[in-house]
Amino acid sequence: MKTLKQLLAEKPQKLAAVAPKDTVFHALQVMSDNRVGAVLVMDGERLVGIFSERDYARKVILMGKASKETRVEEIMTDKVMYATPDNSVQECMALMTEGHFRHLPVMDDGQQVVGVISIGDLVKETICEQQFIIDQLERYISG
Repeated sequence: MKTLKQLLAEKPQKLAAVAPKDTVFHALQVMSDNRVGAVLVMDGERLVGIFSERDYARKVILMGKASKETRVEEIMTDKVMYATPDNSVQECMALMTEGHFRHLPVMDDGQQVVGVISIGDLVKETICEQQFIIDQLERYISG
């Protein structure tokens, strides 16, 4: 099974990020522009939170707040789980499934963000690996 380092090497390197003081509306624009469901909240080079579509739905819309007036820092998830490049796809899928979240920052030994993976990335990779195994077994059986 692949590691996150291998998986991230196949993905575009641009990180979708906003600052804590940015408005929720701006964060939603960044998410839309990057076609992602979550953005990292960065204070300079330091990860301080993550903001997702789920945060927007639960902490802005349902609470009657306005996205153009609410700051990301007011509603972001500030206790962020993360993985390292050496974690496997399987380990991260288990972590995300158990924690009920869909986006996982990947941080190196120096606590610098090196990428973000989504549950979709993990599912796609798992399907590819399973298809490879099926193809190998079919060749073995018929050969």
